[in-house]
Amino acid sequence: MKKILFVCLGNICRSPMAEAIFNHKIEEKGLQDRFKADSVGTGNYHIGDHPDQRTVETVAKNKIKIHHLGQQFLRKHSNEFDYLVAMDSSNQRNMLIEMDGLDKRVYLMRDFDPIEKGDVPDPYYGGSSGFDDVFEILDRSIDAFIDFLKKEEGL
Repeated sequence: MKKILFVCLGNICRSPMAEAIFNHKIEEKGLQDRFKADSVGTGNYHIGDHPDQRTVETVAKNKIKIHHLGQQFLRKHSNEFDYLVAMDSSNQRNMLIEMDGLDKRVYLMRDFDPIEKGDVPDPYYGGSSGFDDVFEILDRSIDAFIDFLKKEEGL
């Protein structure tokens, strides 16, 4: 089984949303025995916390369940996971610093976005519409990411 790690700053908005969307889509495609995702944050602000309520509400209205408690990215994660996916370039840099020269590629989530490249915006300081926007970005980016994984893994 290949393990995917989604990473943002606090691990209560973007990365747990990506984890939930990914695991939901993998199950729908019958690939849950091939892939499994988790998520972490590069910051230690929300270790042990549930996702932001707006994250929970956004995935729920899209009929996706979320089960997660905040965790922090540690060097060991780079060895435990096959694919590391950062939500933005700042967290990508933080991961690479923590990994201290480990030779492993850290993808950006929007590398897979068929519409626009760049960072997944952090919705934390905005309203619910920002969470809806992030959901749409993640939804389409994860579709393309799953296609990438299937190709990479010969499926």
